[in-house]
Amino acid sequence: MNQHKNDFLLANSNYLLNHSVGRPLKTAEDAFKESFFAPWQHSGKEPWGSWLDIISNFQLALSVLFNAPAEQFCPQVNLSSSLTKIVMSLASLNKEDVVILMSEIDFPSMGFALQKALPKSAKIRFIDKSLDITNANVWLEHLNKEVDLVFISNAYSNTGQLAPVHEVISQAKELGVISVLDIAQSAGVIPLNLQDVSPDFMLGSSVKWLCGGPGAAYLWVNPNIVEQCQPKDVGWFSHENPFEFDIHNFSYNQSAMKFWGGTPSITPFALASHSIHYFASLGASYVRAHNQKMIDLIVDEFDAEVISPIQRETRSGTVILNFKDKQKVIMDALGVANISVDARHLGMRVSAHIYNDADDIQQFIDVVKQNYS
Repeated sequence: MNQHKNDFLLANSNYLLNHSVGRPLKTAEDAFKESFFAPWQHSGKEPWGSWLDIISNFQLALSVLFNAPAEQFCPQVNLSSSLTKIVMSLASLNKEDVVILMSEIDFPSMGFALQKALPKSAKIRFIDKSLDITNANVWLEHLNKEVDLVFISNAYSNTGQLAPVHEVISQAKELGVISVLDIAQSAGVIPLNLQDVSPDFMLGSSVKWLCGGPGAAYLWVNPNIVEQCQPKDVGWFSHENPFEFDIHNFSYNQSAMKFWGGTPSITPFALASHSIHYFASLGASYVRAHNQKMIDLIVDEFDAEVISPIQRETRSGTVILNFKDKQKVIMDALGVANISVDARHLGMRVSAHIYNDADDIQQFIDVVKQNYS
């Protein structure tokens, strides 16, 4: 039996929907009660001291997972809000005719945020969805000195592709282009060492492969650019001394925490920090290796139906399958068998996590084959 299967609440299902929401740890509820509720319930003192320790613990978990100092991570509500804050904080992006480069297959919310946060004269150049986003040359053909910011998704949710992150960020540095890396679909399953890959900004969440639930997003800010950032969406926790309480004086926090804002939410981070520590102790390379073995089982069985990358170096943690006119029949049959997957316009999305095993994959394969002829 998979040694990690017993660590998670799987609800007697075959859950292969980890690109959407990861399953919670069995220990999550007790850990949440201990860190969040206990200081509130069992003490007559103000709980804020204990609650802010939760945020520090969240930063520490991220620092271990991504190999960067804890103070370089700032809690956020979601990635869209984070991206808006970044764009509005930099004078170089608030000028006439700013040029942004991103892919047409990026998550739409990222495009929406950029369209509204940038000046009206800004130009967003999209790498056409027909081009191979895993090919570094495709990026390098579009990335030049006219570009002010390049937005890169580490993994693409609807195509199962990986971007050539190292090459794109290296080229951006050479050209003086600001880089923003989105790891929403890769955090926890695609290894990332911020000492090796060092974008200007990194945006991530905890809801998918980190199994930490919604609302616990984070922003990493490269120390080389943090001084240039002057966020507009601020609050008392963006202040270098939140407890100064002088309404006439505001001084930015000198770290990434200048992006924090007003009175913070604590609950999502209490849940997520516990889960991220679990995955940080395992290591993303370990999770990745297991995930890829599970994908190999699917690819070996349905090679002709796989429309996501076959080669490991260009594929994410998700495999995309297209069964054409049998797709709906198969999806319905999987639902009856209590096997959780979903579908987008290109095909069925299947993602195996550390708690899935070969038996789960074989059950998926058997149901598909019974309904695909």
